[in-house]
Amino acid sequence: MSPSFHIPYILPTALLALALVLKLPTFLRASRDPDVRATTLLLTWATAVLVVITPANIERLNVLTGVPNIAAPWAYSFLTAFCATGLTMIMRWREEPSERRRRRIRRIYWLYAGIIAVLWLTFLLADVPTARIYDLDTYYASTPWMREHILLYIAAHTVSSLVAVSMLWKWYPAVANRWLKAGVVFLQLGFASGLVFDVAKMAAIGARWARHDWDVLSTQAAPPFALMEAAFVALGFIVPQAGPFLQRWIRDQREYHRLGPLWRALRVLTPAAAEARFGPWTPLDLRLMQRRQRIHDALRVLSPYFDLALHQRAREAAQARRDTLNADDVAGAITISAAISTYQQGGPPTAHPQGLQGHVVVSDRIEGIASALSHPHILEDVRRRTISTESANHHG
Repeated sequence: MSPSFHIPYILPTALLALALVLKLPTFLRASRDPDVRATTLLLTWATAVLVVITPANIERLNVLTGVPNIAAPWAYSFLTAFCATGLTMIMRWREEPSERRRRRIRRIYWLYAGIIAVLWLTFLLADVPTARIYDLDTYYASTPWMREHILLYIAAHTVSSLVAVSMLWKWYPAVANRWLKAGVVFLQLGFASGLVFDVAKMAAIGARWARHDWDVLSTQAAPPFALMEAAFVALGFIVPQAGPFLQRWIRDQREYHRLGPLWRALRVLTPAAAEARFGPWTPLDLRLMQRRQRIHDALRVLSPYFDLALHQRAREAAQARRDTLNADDVAGAITISAAISTYQQGGPPTAHPQGLQGHVVVSDRIEGIASALSHPHILEDVRRRTISTESANHHG
C-alpha cells in the first residue's frame, strides 16, 4: 500500500481538526448552547469519518479487532451521525426556536439513530469474510445484508445532502454577514460534493447488479468528492470564525507597525508607570494596547512643551508643498519632535493652557503623525520652510 495514496486524506482531515480546535473554546464556554453543541458534534463526526476511512486505518482496524471490514459500520455510522447533525444545525440557523422546530430536530435524531442501529445489525448479519480496503461497496454489492448495509448509508447521506443544499440555498439571500455568507457557500459546495459522491457510488453498484464493471466510479471517482465535501464543510466553519479574527489581526498588525516611528521617538521620555514586559507570544491586541498607552502617556508628559504657533506655521508650510502626506500630520510630527528636543534640553514649557490644547491637537492624530515620522526628508523640508517663514515674519 503506497503511502502517497493516503496524502489526499491529510488536508481535509487537518482542516476539520482545525475547525474543531477553533470551536472548542466556544464549546467549553457555552456547552449548554444547543447550536454550539450541534456544530461541535458535526465537526467531530466528520473528522472521525475521515480518520476511519483512511486506508491505513481501515487495515489497522481489521488487524486489531480481527473482524474483516469492521471499519465499514464505524465509518458509515459516523457519516450518518454527521448527516443528522448537519441537518439539525442548518435548521437551528434558519429557524427561530419553537416547539415545532424542537419536534422536527428530535424526529431527525431518532430517525438517524435508528439508521445507525440498522447499519450495525445488517453488518452483523452479513457474511463478509474477505477484507476489502478500496472496493468494499462494489465487491459486496450483491451480498445479502451487506447490500442493504451499503444502500442504507448511501440513501441516508443522499437525502441529508439534498435537504441541506436546499435549505442553505433558500437561506443564503437572508444572510447579511459576509463571512457567514462565505461559510454558507462553502457548506453548499461541501454537501453538493457529497451528492456527486453518492451518484458515483450508486452508478458503480448499479453496474455491478447489471454485471458490468464500473468499479472505477466507486474506487477512484467517488473518494475525491468525499474529501472535497470534508474540506468544504471544514472551510464552512473555519471561514466565519477565522475570517473576522484574521481581519482584526491584519488591521492591528498594520496599526502596530504604523505607530512604530512615533513610539520609538517617544521612548526617550520616562513613562509615567512601569511598562509591562510582553514576550513574543503575547497576543497582538495586548501589545497594540500597550503601544497606544505608552504613546498617550508620553504625549501627556510633553503637553506643556507643545508650541501651537509652530504647529500652525508647519501646517501652512506642509500645505504649500502639496504633498501626499496630510498637513496636520506633518505639523504634528514637527511639533512633537520640537517638544521632545525642548524637554530633553530642559527648556521652559509653553503656557499651560496652550499645552493642553496642543495635546488634544496631536493626540487625535497619532497614526498619521507616526506615518509622517517615517518620511524624515519631507519633515526636514517642511521644517526649513517653517524657519524661513518665521524669519520673514520677524523681519517684516
